[in-house]
Amino acid sequence: MQIYTHTLPGGAQLIGYLRDRTVEMPAFNTRPAILILPGGGYALCSDREAEPIAMAYLAQGFHAFVLRYTVGTGFDPFPSALAEAEQALETLRSHAADWRLDPERVAAVRFSVGGHLAACLGTMGKTRPNALVLGYPVITASWGRTVGLELPAADRAVTADTPPAFLFAAQGDKIVPVENSLAFAAALAKAGVPFEQHIYLTGQHGVALSIAATSAGNPANADRDMAAWFGQS
Repeated sequence: MQIYTHTLPGGAQLIGYLRDRTVEMPAFNTRPAILILPGGGYALCSDREAEPIAMAYLAQGFHAFVLRYTVGTGFDPFPSALAEAEQALETLRSHAADWRLDPERVAAVRFSVGGHLAACLGTMGKTRPNALVLGYPVITASWGRTVGLELPAADRAVTADTPPAFLFAAQGDKIVPVENSLAFAAALAKAGVPFEQHIYLTGQHGVALSIAATSAGNPANADRDMAAWFGQS
Protein backbone atom coordinates (compact mmCIF):
# COMPACT_ATOMS: atom_id res chain seq x y z
CA MET A 1 0.00 0.00 0.00
CA GLN A 2 1.12 3.55 -0.75
CA ILE A 3 -0.09 6.57 1.24
CA TYR A 4 -0.26 10.08 -0.17
CA THR A 5 -1.15 13.30 1.63
CA HIS A 6 -2.18 16.15 -0.65
CA THR A 7 -3.02 19.64 0.63
CA LEU A 8 -5.76 21.39 -1.33
CA PRO A 9 -5.59 25.17 -2.02
CA GLY A 10 -7.78 26.04 0.98
CA GLY A 11 -5.79 23.83 3.34
CA ALA A 12 -8.02 20.75 3.42
CA GLN A 13 -6.17 17.44 3.55
CA LEU A 14 -6.73 14.69 1.00
CA ILE A 15 -5.21 11.41 2.19
CA GLY A 16 -4.92 8.66 -0.40
CA TYR A 17 -4.47 4.93 0.17
CA LEU A 18 -3.35 3.19 -3.02
CA ARG A 19 -3.01 -0.48 -3.79
CA ASP A 20 0.50 -1.46 -4.90
CA ARG A 21 1.27 -2.39 -8.47
CA THR A 22 1.02 -6.10 -9.17
CA VAL A 23 2.86 -8.18 -11.73
CA GLU A 24 0.55 -11.14 -11.17
CA MET A 25 -2.64 -9.15 -11.95
CA PRO A 26 -1.58 -6.36 -14.38
CA ALA A 27 -5.18 -5.66 -15.41
CA PHE A 28 -5.82 -4.41 -11.86
CA ASN A 29 -3.03 -1.83 -11.73
CA THR A 30 -5.56 0.83 -12.75
CA ARG A 31 -8.39 0.74 -10.24
CA PRO A 32 -11.67 2.48 -9.43
CA ALA A 33 -11.49 5.03 -6.62
CA ILE A 34 -13.54 5.96 -3.59
CA LEU A 35 -13.62 9.51 -2.18
CA ILE A 36 -14.74 9.43 1.45
CA LEU A 37 -16.20 12.44 3.27
CA PRO A 38 -16.80 11.57 6.93
CA GLY A 39 -19.78 12.85 8.86
CA GLY A 40 -19.69 15.03 11.94
CA GLY A 41 -22.36 17.70 11.63
CA TYR A 42 -19.98 20.09 9.83
CA ALA A 43 -18.35 20.51 13.27
CA LEU A 44 -15.78 17.71 12.89
CA CYS A 45 -14.77 14.84 10.59
CA SER A 46 -15.52 11.55 12.31
CA ASP A 47 -12.49 9.26 12.56
CA ARG A 48 -14.79 6.23 12.63
CA GLU A 49 -16.13 7.19 9.19
CA ALA A 50 -12.74 7.96 7.67
CA GLU A 51 -9.75 5.58 7.58
CA PRO A 52 -11.72 2.44 8.59
CA ILE A 53 -13.99 2.96 5.57
CA ALA A 54 -10.97 3.56 3.35
CA MET A 55 -9.32 0.33 4.53
CA ALA A 56 -12.50 -1.67 3.90
CA TYR A 57 -12.79 -0.46 0.31
CA LEU A 58 -9.04 -0.82 -0.21
CA ALA A 59 -9.35 -4.50 0.71
CA GLN A 60 -11.99 -4.87 -2.02
CA GLY A 61 -9.67 -3.54 -4.73
CA PHE A 62 -10.36 0.20 -4.71
CA HIS A 63 -7.97 3.07 -4.27
CA ALA A 64 -9.41 5.04 -1.35
CA PHE A 65 -9.16 8.72 -0.46
CA VAL A 66 -10.32 10.54 2.67
CA LEU A 67 -11.02 14.27 2.51
CA ARG A 68 -10.65 16.17 5.79
CA TYR A 69 -12.80 19.10 4.70
CA THR A 70 -13.49 22.45 6.42
CA VAL A 71 -15.51 22.11 9.63
CA GLY A 72 -16.14 24.27 12.66
CA THR A 73 -18.67 26.23 14.66
CA GLY A 74 -19.63 29.89 14.61
CA PHE A 75 -19.70 30.11 10.81
CA ASP A 76 -21.26 28.33 7.82
CA PRO A 77 -18.71 25.76 6.65
CA PHE A 78 -20.83 24.39 3.79
CA PRO A 79 -19.60 26.61 0.93
CA SER A 80 -15.95 25.89 1.76
CA ALA A 81 -16.60 22.18 2.20
CA LEU A 82 -18.36 21.92 -1.18
CA ALA A 83 -15.51 23.78 -2.90
CA GLU A 84 -13.02 21.42 -1.27
CA ALA A 85 -14.99 18.36 -2.36
CA GLU A 86 -14.94 19.69 -5.94
CA GLN A 87 -11.20 20.31 -5.67
CA ALA A 88 -10.67 16.79 -4.34
CA LEU A 89 -12.50 15.25 -7.30
CA GLU A 90 -10.56 17.40 -9.73
CA THR A 91 -7.31 16.38 -8.01
CA LEU A 92 -8.13 12.68 -8.28
CA ARG A 93 -8.92 12.95 -11.98
CA SER A 94 -5.93 15.16 -12.80
CA HIS A 95 -3.60 12.68 -11.04
CA ALA A 96 -5.29 9.63 -12.55
CA ALA A 97 -2.17 8.48 -14.41
CA ASP A 98 0.16 9.05 -11.44
CA TRP A 99 -2.16 7.38 -8.96
CA ARG A 100 -3.26 4.61 -11.36
CA LEU A 101 -6.98 5.25 -11.01
CA ASP A 102 -9.79 5.21 -13.55
CA PRO A 103 -11.07 8.82 -13.77
CA GLU A 104 -14.46 7.58 -15.01
CA ARG A 105 -14.97 5.29 -12.01
CA VAL A 106 -14.79 7.58 -8.99
CA ALA A 107 -17.52 7.16 -6.36
CA ALA A 108 -18.17 9.51 -3.46
CA VAL A 109 -18.87 7.72 -0.16
CA ARG A 110 -20.31 9.90 2.58
CA PHE A 111 -22.09 9.64 5.90
CA SER A 112 -24.55 11.84 7.81
CA VAL A 113 -23.67 15.49 7.04
CA GLY A 114 -20.90 14.12 4.84
CA GLY A 115 -23.78 12.49 2.99
CA HIS A 116 -25.32 15.94 2.56
CA LEU A 117 -22.03 17.17 1.12
CA ALA A 118 -21.86 14.18 -1.24
CA ALA A 119 -25.46 14.60 -2.35
CA CYS A 120 -24.83 18.30 -3.06
CA LEU A 121 -21.64 17.40 -4.91
CA GLY A 122 -23.61 14.96 -7.06
CA THR A 123 -26.43 17.41 -7.76
CA MET A 124 -24.87 20.89 -7.65
CA GLY A 125 -21.14 20.36 -8.09
CA LYS A 126 -19.22 21.88 -10.98
CA THR A 127 -17.50 18.51 -11.17
CA ARG A 128 -19.34 15.38 -10.05
CA PRO A 129 -18.54 11.82 -9.01
CA ASN A 130 -19.57 8.86 -11.15
CA ALA A 131 -21.59 7.32 -8.32
CA LEU A 132 -22.78 8.11 -4.78
CA VAL A 133 -22.84 5.95 -1.65
CA LEU A 134 -24.83 7.79 1.03
CA GLY A 135 -25.07 6.49 4.57
CA TYR A 136 -27.84 7.90 6.83
CA PRO A 137 -27.45 11.20 4.94
CA VAL A 138 -28.75 14.66 5.70
CA ILE A 139 -30.74 15.67 2.61
CA THR A 140 -33.51 18.12 3.43
CA ALA A 141 -33.02 21.75 4.50
CA SER A 142 -34.95 21.30 7.75
CA TRP A 143 -32.17 19.35 9.53
CA GLY A 144 -29.69 22.19 9.07
CA ARG A 145 -31.99 24.66 10.80
CA THR A 146 -32.05 22.47 13.90
CA VAL A 147 -28.29 23.07 14.31
CA GLY A 148 -28.26 26.67 13.14
CA LEU A 149 -27.11 26.05 9.55
CA GLU A 150 -28.82 27.08 6.34
CA LEU A 151 -28.14 24.04 4.16
CA PRO A 152 -29.50 23.59 0.65
CA ALA A 153 -31.99 20.78 0.07
CA ALA A 154 -30.16 18.21 -2.03
CA ASP A 155 -33.34 16.39 -3.04
CA ARG A 156 -34.64 19.54 -4.76
CA ALA A 157 -31.50 19.73 -6.92
CA VAL A 158 -31.76 16.20 -8.38
CA THR A 159 -31.88 16.04 -12.18
CA ALA A 160 -31.34 13.37 -14.79
CA ASP A 161 -27.62 14.27 -14.63
CA THR A 162 -27.31 13.18 -10.99
CA PRO A 163 -25.04 10.10 -10.74
CA PRO A 164 -26.44 6.68 -9.70
CA ALA A 165 -26.73 6.28 -5.95
CA PHE A 166 -26.71 3.69 -3.17
CA LEU A 167 -28.46 4.79 0.02
CA PHE A 168 -28.78 3.17 3.43
CA ALA A 169 -30.22 4.25 6.76
CA ALA A 170 -31.87 2.91 9.90
CA GLN A 171 -35.65 3.13 10.27
CA GLY A 172 -35.30 4.35 13.85
CA ASP A 173 -32.57 6.98 13.30
CA LYS A 174 -33.17 9.62 16.01
CA ILE A 175 -30.60 12.13 14.72
CA VAL A 176 -31.23 12.28 10.97
CA PRO A 177 -34.76 10.98 10.32
CA VAL A 178 -35.10 8.36 7.63
CA GLU A 179 -37.33 10.76 5.69
CA ASN A 180 -34.09 12.35 4.44
CA SER A 181 -33.07 9.20 2.58
CA LEU A 182 -36.61 8.60 1.37
CA ALA A 183 -36.82 12.14 -0.04
CA PHE A 184 -33.61 11.69 -2.02
CA ALA A 185 -34.69 8.29 -3.32
CA ALA A 186 -38.04 9.74 -4.41
CA ALA A 187 -36.28 12.54 -6.26
CA LEU A 188 -33.95 10.06 -7.99
CA ALA A 189 -36.92 7.94 -9.05
CA LYS A 190 -38.75 10.97 -10.44
CA ALA A 191 -35.65 11.99 -12.43
CA GLY A 192 -35.07 8.47 -13.76
CA VAL A 193 -31.69 8.08 -12.02
CA PRO A 194 -30.71 4.48 -11.10
CA PHE A 195 -30.52 3.90 -7.35
CA GLU A 196 -30.60 1.23 -4.66
CA GLN A 197 -31.91 1.91 -1.18
CA HIS A 198 -31.79 -0.08 2.06
CA ILE A 199 -33.75 0.98 5.15
CA TYR A 200 -32.81 -1.34 7.99
CA LEU A 201 -35.31 -2.13 10.73
CA THR A 202 -32.60 -2.12 13.39
CA GLY A 203 -29.46 -0.03 13.81
CA GLN A 204 -29.00 3.66 14.45
CA HIS A 205 -27.25 6.80 13.28
CA GLY A 206 -23.45 6.91 13.02
CA VAL A 207 -22.72 3.18 12.83
CA ALA A 208 -19.89 3.56 10.26
CA LEU A 209 -19.16 -0.05 9.21
CA SER A 210 -21.54 -1.25 11.95
CA ILE A 211 -18.91 -3.62 13.34
CA ALA A 212 -17.04 -3.74 16.64
CA ALA A 213 -13.93 -2.10 15.17
CA THR A 214 -15.84 1.13 14.41
CA SER A 215 -18.28 1.02 17.33
CA ALA A 216 -16.27 3.20 19.76
CA GLY A 217 -17.25 0.69 22.42
CA ASN A 218 -20.99 1.16 21.90
CA PRO A 219 -22.65 -2.18 21.09
CA ALA A 220 -25.50 -0.36 19.32
CA ASN A 221 -22.96 0.78 16.71
CA ALA A 222 -22.33 -2.83 15.71
CA ASP A 223 -25.75 -3.86 14.43
CA ARG A 224 -25.46 -7.12 12.48
CA ASP A 225 -28.23 -6.36 10.02
CA MET A 226 -27.04 -2.85 9.23
CA ALA A 227 -23.48 -4.10 8.71
CA ALA A 228 -24.72 -5.61 5.45
CA TRP A 229 -24.59 -2.16 3.80
CA PHE A 230 -20.91 -2.44 2.95
CA GLY A 231 -21.15 -5.67 0.98
CA GLN A 232 -24.33 -4.47 -0.70
CA SER A 233 -22.67 -1.21 -1.77
